[in-house]
Amino acid sequence: MNDTLFPRERTVVAPGAVHVPGWLSPARQRELVDACRSWARGPVPLRHTALPGGGVMSVRTVCLGWHWQPYRYSRTADDVNGQRVAPFPERLVDLGREALVAAYGKDRTYGDAIAYAPDAALINFYDGAARMGMHQDKEERSGAPVVSLSIGDTCVFRFGNTENRGRPYTDVELLSGDLFVFGGPSRFAYHGVPRVRAGTADPASGMASGRLNITLRETGL
Repeated sequence: MNDTLFPRERTVVAPGAVHVPGWLSPARQRELVDACRSWARGPVPLRHTALPGGGVMSVRTVCLGWHWQPYRYSRTADDVNGQRVAPFPERLVDLGREALVAAYGKDRTYGDAIAYAPDAALINFYDGAARMGMHQDKEERSGAPVVSLSIGDTCVFRFGNTENRGRPYTDVELLSGDLFVFGGPSRFAYHGVPRVRAGTADPASGMASGRLNITLRETGL
């Protein structure tokens, strides 16, 4: 369906959790896709993260600022090649602050855009078969909101509760250019991606196929 005929509205999914459809213009999406391709080449390359139990995540990830591995942050990618992670770009700080304004407006209850200082980015690439199980983003010492940007294929984003991986949860379709922010009482909610709708990417985004998810976090480290 055409968003012009049937516009998708900003939605408060839960207290502190806000979905802003179409927030990134096609031009900004292409800029981020180009940047992500550069970041994915290293010094720490895009990789499938190995889990402590022996499993391997189906998404591929590259980090900026701080390197995430289950379940901690470090400055060097000791589980990949031992290299120091690429620095966190100042333009992503600005983007994160813009995102909080778009999500919360002048309401500083769940996050103050002026004070927001993200210093880590996890960039996940999903092909059509990739999934993300329900989990909490809880390695950070800061309770500042998480900013999530989607580019490429549409996905089903499952946003749950703070107590367990089961119900109640809400399934939200995230399209290319969508913004999702969660902070305040929803900061530690379980969330995941049970499905990617392969082949739905708009080439104008710079993605011929697959989904990029860029999440900005304030680690407090």
